Order: sequence, then structure tokens, then C-alpha cells
Amino acid sequence: MSWSRQGSDPEGKDPNRVKSATSTPTKLTIVAPEAPGQDQILSPEALSFVAALAGRFRPRIEEALARRAARRKRLAAGEPIDFLPETESVRRSDWRIAPTPPDLQKRIVEITGPVDPKMVINALNSGADCYMADFEDSTTPTWANLIEGQLALRAAVRRTLAYDDPRSGKKYRLSKNPAVLLVRPRGLHLSERHVLLGGAPIPGALFDFGLYFFHNARELVSRGTGPYFYLPKLESHLEARLWNDVFLAAQEAVGLPVGTVKATVLIETLYAAFEMDEILHELRDHAAGLNCGRWDYIFSFIKARRNDPAAVLPDRGQVTMEQPCMRAYAQLSIRVCHRRGAHAMGGMAAQIPIRGDAEASESALAKVRADKNREAGDGHDGTWVAHPGLVSIAREAFSSRLEGRPNQLDVPRDDVHVTSADLLAVPKGTRTEEGLRQNVRVGIQYLEAWLRGTGCVPLYHLMEDAATAEISRAQVWQWIHHQAALEDGRAVTPALLEEIVASEKRTIAGEVGPERFRTGRFEEATDLFVRLSTAPELEEFLTLPAYELIHASETTSPPRGA
Repeated sequence: MSWSRQGSDPEGKDPNRVKSATSTPTKLTIVAPEAPGQDQILSPEALSFVAALAGRFRPRIEEALARRAARRKRLAAGEPIDFLPETESVRRSDWRIAPTPPDLQKRIVEITGPVDPKMVINALNSGADCYMADFEDSTTPTWANLIEGQLALRAAVRRTLAYDDPRSGKKYRLSKNPAVLLVRPRGLHLSERHVLLGGAPIPGALFDFGLYFFHNARELVSRGTGPYFYLPKLESHLEARLWNDVFLAAQEAVGLPVGTVKATVLIETLYAAFEMDEILHELRDHAAGLNCGRWDYIFSFIKARRNDPAAVLPDRGQVTMEQPCMRAYAQLSIRVCHRRGAHAMGGMAAQIPIRGDAEASESALAKVRADKNREAGDGHDGTWVAHPGLVSIAREAFSSRLEGRPNQLDVPRDDVHVTSADLLAVPKGTRTEEGLRQNVRVGIQYLEAWLRGTGCVPLYHLMEDAATAEISRAQVWQWIHHQAALEDGRAVTPALLEEIVASEKRTIAGEVGPERFRTGRFEEATDLFVRLSTAPELEEFLTLPAYELIHASETTSPPRGA
């Protein structure tokens, strides 16, 4: 399989680009331990499809990552973050995205989670309107996890997915009316080191997207739905353009019409908040909406403004959606989306039901209820939850506003006027020792779970994934980098961090038990957390060095051509 148009030249008019593409290797090499069922997913035809995608788009992804690095340098030199003057006409002109399919018109409650069979079944059966199967922030990309996830989704699409729990004996089966399935591939920055093209890893995003699309796109269409996706971590409309070209190529390759793919973009970087119109415009044939990915957005706020001593944040728990910058970001997304005919999806409250403590559980649920009431009142068309027990709470909050409508696209929010200063306003609050300790506890325990292959874990009555863990470690780095003062006057230093880490390791050991602490990967997790928190430069994503650790720990088999 091959395509004549290559790279960042969508018209195919650059002879140098085409010449480069014709010499691209066309076969993948799998360097991974054997995973159960992988031959069903890694068929020669599927691998040929992924190889064609990687051969064409890996260079453009590398260009996108280079653009990110170049912008970081410009920002460090003093360039401001602002709306783009060169795309003002896109923001000012009237246009709308292509119509949304019937089964994506109602997205009041979307549940998210990892892609293991049990979680897939529970999410599809949860009563939510949609389920986002997540290969990114809530899945550790071990080879076994990735293959198992693709197998589970392939079976779910065909309504054959089943799971028998070997420990409890409980049988899990799909209901007659499961949620609409959406899939989130990994971000552009993550590679798939088990799959090589020309001796180099292919992008994880193309591996996840390509296999799911190849195996399921036509089957989904035959069932009256379609290949629907969430796109994570985008930093610019040029990256949206790249994804749009991926969709065009994939649809052409399997004979599906333009616009069959529908994608919702997570606005979870500070840069993307300034390019919402432009992102929708690039994807307008394939766009379904925007989502306020609040946790990654907070992380991105820290990361984008890492060198600004005036942008040091308070405790993680104080950076809520009530902060002016977060309010501006959420309401701008609604205004932009509704003007363009796109769904404006709310974000996720991290609280979850608490077993065995009715009072604490009700307190947590009250926070979720308030969060969803705010989103519904602002005009969002739906929201995210992380637990089936929250579906009814979220639905109730929106139902009282919707009054039978499937969404709030008729709420224009023309009253919203957001400036760059509004988006850049620094959240107010205090920095406390307990906030620092919580960051350490959460960061170490999440990393330990991730290194063991679990990418989504409840900690201290909150659902933590890579996005929330990113806030914890980036915030510690920011406080140390700027020698930020706690409310008691002490500066946060490497020495103070070392003292607190030693104390919190004892706390964690007491909570999980000495045997579990000894046999787990807590020492590796601690070393990585401290290294990331005290490094001279802020690491772009904690999953990059963490992926090195899990990849090194996997036993690889001899390379196999595919």
C-alpha cells in the first residue's frame, strides 16, 4: 500500500517530498515479547496499512515536535503567548463544521478509562452516552496492554467481547445498548518502540489509530456508527492539519468517504486554547467538538510558563475550575464550539465514590454535582466522568438544563469575550507543606502503578492518571526552580524535597504494607520522581522517561519482519 502525496505537502506538488517518500521503507519490524492474540491484530494487511501511515506521516510528526521545541525556545527568549495574527480571518469569518452523525448528537455523559476487557465492558455498560477508550493517559503502553486493548475494542465493535474474572468468577458481558465508542490514541510525542520502520520506532499515535481504524472502521459504518476519536495534547492548528491529513489518507485507503472519521479535540494545552477556532477549521470535515481537558491544561499552564516567576501556582487542589483563567478557558470553548456547530464537552471531576465511608463519599459526590451543574449552566453539551457511579449525577445536572434537548448548541454564549490576559491570569492561592507532600505521595504512587502496567489508579479518593500526576511532578519542579515560598515562609528546595520524600516513603510503605512496598517498583518510581522534580530543565512529559523504564523491563523476542 502506498500514497502518492507525502509529508507536509498536502497538494503533492513538492518533488523533493515525493522523492523522499518513495525511498521510505515499507515493512515494519516487530521487536516485542509475544502477546496473546497478537496475530489477530498484527495481520500482514494491518501492518501494511500502519507501515504506509508511518512512512508518510512520521516525518511530519517529527516536524511538529521540532516546531514545539522551537516555540519553547522563543518563549524562553520572551515571546508572548497570544492569539495568532496570521489566522485572524479564520476567527472572524463565518463557517461551520460538517454535520455531526446522529449517534454523536447526544453526548451528555461520556465515561473514560483504560482498554482492558473488564474496563471496556463496564464502561460500555455504564449507562453513559459515550465511552472514550483510552490508549493514552490511563493506559501504560506495555506491549501486552496495547495488544489486549486492540483485541478488546475489536471484539466490542462486533458485540462479542466477554470477560470472566479468574479471581472472583464473575462474568462480564456487553449489554444490548452499549455506549457509543470513541478511541483516544497516544499523543504525537510518544513513540512505539516495539514497532520499527527503517530501524526507527514509529509514532505511537499512528500505531494506535492505524490498527483500530483498519480493523474496525468499515465494521462500525456497517453498524450505523463510525470511527470516532479523541485527539490529545495538540498544541497548534498545524497539528490538527496533520491529523486531518491522516484521516483523509486512511479513509481513502479503505474506501470510505471523506468525513467518515469524526474527532473531538482535547483542549489540554495552553497553546491550543489560543487556537480553538483554527483547530476546528483544519478538521472541519472531521470535527465533532472540543473538550476541556482540564488536568493536562493545568500541567500545560505550568510547562508553558515554566520560566516565569510570576506564574508559580498554588497547591494543586486550589487550581479549580472556579479560577478566573480556568473559567475563561472553559467559556471560550463553548462560545467557539457553538458558533461553529461543534459540541463543547466539559472535563472530568477527579472525585470518585468512596466505599465504606458514606459521609466522605457524599462529600465527594457533592463536589462532582457542583462541578457538573456549573458546566451545564455554562452551556457545555456534555461532560466526562471516570466512574460508573457518577453517570447518574452528571446526567441529572445536565437534564435539568437540557429539558429534553440532546445538547446546548442553541446556546451561543455571545456574551463571552476572552482576552489573552484572561487566559494567562495566574491562579490565586497558597502553597503549603501538605500540598507539597500530596504531590510527592501521588507522584510516587502513580509512577509505581504506571511502571507495573496500570495507567489509571484511585489514590486518596481521587482518580489519578498521567495528566493529574503530571501536575504533581511539574508543580514540584516549578516550586523548586523558582525557590517558591510556602505559606510558613520556607523556600521549596531540593533539600526540603529530599526530607519530605523520605518521610512520605515511610507513609506510603505504611499504607500499602511492607511486603507490597518491597516487591513493587516504589524505589524506581521515587528515583524518577525526584530526578524529574530537581532536573535543571522541565521534562516535557513524565511518560517519556517512564516509558524507557518499562520498555527496558520487557523481555524482547528476536526481531520479526512484517
